[in-house]
Amino acid sequence: MAFPQTPLDVRTELRVGTTWTDISADVYTRSPITITRGVPDEGTTADPSSCALMLNNRSGTYSPKNPLSPYYGLIGRNTPIRVSVPGPESYLSLDGTLSGLASTPDVAAIDITGDIDLRVEVTADWSQPGIQGLLGKWVSATAQRSYNLRLENGYLVLNWSPDGTSIYLWQWFLPALPRRAAVRATLDVDNGAGGHTAIGYWAPSLSGPWTAMDTRIGAFVTSVYASTAPLQITPVAAPGWTPPQALIHRAEVRNGIGGTVVAAPDFRALAEGTTAFSDSAGRAWSVTGTARVSNRAYRFVGEVASWPARWDVSGKDVYVPIEAAGILRRLGQGRKPLDSTLRRSIPRAASLLAYWPMEEGALATAASSPVTGVQPLQLSRATWASATTLASSAPLPVLASAGGDLAQMTGAVPAPGGSPTGWRVQWVYRLDTPNATMYTFMRILTAGGTIAEWYIQQSSTGSRIIGRDAGGTDIITQLIGTGLDLYNQWNSVWFQVEQVGATVQWDIYWQDVGGAAGHFGSSFTGTIGRVRTVGGPPGGYAAALDGMAIGHLSVFSTPTTTAYDGALTAYDTEYASNRLARLSAESGGLLPMTFTIGAPGVAQQMLGPQHAAELLDLVGDVAATDGGLLFERRDRSALHYRDRASLYNQTPGLVLNYTTTGHVAPPLEPAEDDQRLRNDVTVTRDGGSSGRVEITSGPLSTLPPEQGGVGTYDTEVTLSLGSDDQAQQIAGWLAHLGTADEPRYPAVHVMLHAAPALTSSVLGLELGDLLRIDNLPAWLPPEPALLMVRGQTEVLDLYSWDVTFNCGPGRAWSVGVYDDAVRGRYDTSGSQLAAAATATAPSLSVAFTDGTRWVTTASHPASFPFDALVGGERVTVTGITGTTSPQTWTVTRSVNGIAKAQAAGTDVRLADPTYYAL
Repeated sequence: MAFPQTPLDVRTELRVGTTWTDISADVYTRSPITITRGVPDEGTTADPSSCALMLNNRSGTYSPKNPLSPYYGLIGRNTPIRVSVPGPESYLSLDGTLSGLASTPDVAAIDITGDIDLRVEVTADWSQPGIQGLLGKWVSATAQRSYNLRLENGYLVLNWSPDGTSIYLWQWFLPALPRRAAVRATLDVDNGAGGHTAIGYWAPSLSGPWTAMDTRIGAFVTSVYASTAPLQITPVAAPGWTPPQALIHRAEVRNGIGGTVVAAPDFRALAEGTTAFSDSAGRAWSVTGTARVSNRAYRFVGEVASWPARWDVSGKDVYVPIEAAGILRRLGQGRKPLDSTLRRSIPRAASLLAYWPMEEGALATAASSPVTGVQPLQLSRATWASATTLASSAPLPVLASAGGDLAQMTGAVPAPGGSPTGWRVQWVYRLDTPNATMYTFMRILTAGGTIAEWYIQQSSTGSRIIGRDAGGTDIITQLIGTGLDLYNQWNSVWFQVEQVGATVQWDIYWQDVGGAAGHFGSSFTGTIGRVRTVGGPPGGYAAALDGMAIGHLSVFSTPTTTAYDGALTAYDTEYASNRLARLSAESGGLLPMTFTIGAPGVAQQMLGPQHAAELLDLVGDVAATDGGLLFERRDRSALHYRDRASLYNQTPGLVLNYTTTGHVAPPLEPAEDDQRLRNDVTVTRDGGSSGRVEITSGPLSTLPPEQGGVGTYDTEVTLSLGSDDQAQQIAGWLAHLGTADEPRYPAVHVMLHAAPALTSSVLGLELGDLLRIDNLPAWLPPEPALLMVRGQTEVLDLYSWDVTFNCGPGRAWSVGVYDDAVRGRYDTSGSQLAAAATATAPSLSVAFTDGTRWVTTASHPASFPFDALVGGERVTVTGITGTTSPQTWTVTRSVNGIAKAQAAGTDVRLADPTYYAL
């Protein structure tokens, strides 16, 4: 007999050493497990998740310093913990590591050489950056490639090979899919027109219905190679390909489009821990490595920071009350600002030989290097930490000759291993006062090559490259007209050489930071040598160069590098999820991130330059600018970001009925207050201009109460924006959200022990999803409550399971969709009843008081029917006649149960208005 008649199977596990260990038997039932996550009521950002429980510690098992504990030395601060309940069915869990997969050996049935149909049903982060394999028969290392289905940066990709070696592919940009969905790709190898055709599909499940994404047509007939590779979920087909961190529910391989099923792994009914099984097509599957078959639904994954030992006066009741926390708690402890973007990016280059950021403080006398074995760069006669206008850097030194002594700079470069075949020297600088005379900006000394000294010079009329041999003879004297104005701006310059046979190719590049670029190159017969010293000219910099700021001087053992790319502009105009993905990658595992990205064509906001700030502050800036939702995952130790577009136009993930036992338990207390009311919003771009939007009409406008508004509720926010144009648009969106005329529901309480049929929906509900409450009591508005879940509290006991959702208004996130029958309809700017109407009158006389008239049945028949609200009564409009005011409406009355006579002058508008999206 299932819960609630039998105790709820709550499993609590600790990661003891490297193994997840079930400690459920030691969890006291006298204190229920309580889990909280997301945004608290009256909050704006997610708090760290928490999980409170109590452990029996009579034997001292959970005292980390107790030598008699079986976990001695294995548990302590930040020991991972997770809590789960049984899910509705089993699945194949993949943790993203290369060893975890399910596979079946090669047999003739899966050696498809003609038309093929691949299908997979999966719970996944569809838009996760990187390449995630799904299903395939593909081994690149031995040229045994057949077919493969994968995800890559928000695309579904079908690969195939006609010969095991060559690779063909088609890809489809995925729409905003639900977390659990099915994807499919078909390949018609000979479409009868001298080519081949591939089509990508998606569906709610493997059972369909399938929605085609796009049809791809190739100009040649093809085939599929019958390789000896096994069929795998998921194949690690090439370097950089990884299995997804996902749940695989089932998959199919069909010989022919819609043809014979030749492989059909279905994990839904398998017992937990299954490692071998046969599918309905007769294929024998094995589950290996870190992959596992499970039926657990994880409600919390976090860390135990402390183990407080407690006991009663008798010493017989010994326990440990734990409050575990999610990853946000640890990330918020002992935070320090990140280094500048250049300082963070350059040291990661594999070819880096030497690097001096030159971001020292005002009392410095030399520039240290983060590269092991590189001595400090000597720089005299400089005012340190005084150039502050380069967004990608901390303050840099400025040359300042004084007392007749000239500024001098020298940095020694370690020898690379082996014989050099190329190198590159790069730096940034700024000089505001043009120098009319040609002066040396950088001198590069080399050893073992034809040229021993390189001089890079510049004046207001152009540049010059001098290459001098060890005897002092000039081998190269090259004047260059850059075509660029290199003054009054930050520039990056790089000089690179490469040995090409008996020829040395040299090139110089100039990059106006955030602007234009220039290049010149040439060659000579000789050898390149290695860089041994970089710095200024003999005797020091000319006094005319006083005021030149310089920094981030680096030397690479290859002529090309991407170390400055993006970092040079502090990633200005970077899109929201790209910044988060980069910060995650740069964190070295400190900040694991996953993503839900919205519908294609809805752009995320661009961020401005990334300033030196704490990591969580930078992450929070992204969410604030883009308007998305950032929170901790409940199934793994990671942060998750839902971009703004993923919150638009959702179908409710949970539908509750107020009149059904357990669906909505007390207290249900909608709050129509002014906590989030903002009707006058100013958005300022950090370092830029502002945009302001004031709502001047309507019940929540800045009009005083006696004129039908609420008065002024103003706010000003400063955001990291990529352009000034964004400020006005974001201000409009925030004003829209701030005047959403809907109540918030701080607590929507669901008792799953009383309504177990809701369990699957509740388990699948995520923060940012919508829930709907139908059949509200008569004293509340008649329309269903449409709410966005912002946070939740979950209490797990032996015979009870309570979930309480903290919700905000949901209708404000219904935005316009071009040419859509419902979401493509504009609301009226102002209309009202021109005459009174009885409670049952089948027609209404409607005058438009502002803007254009309503469309008529004759002119727009496809626009009917639609719903409107008349004094709180929902009516279905089946026809409109008349092209002048008033118009005559034919309606169905009392659609929402409100039946009343309507007075002349009653406001009339769309029942389901749509809004411009940001």
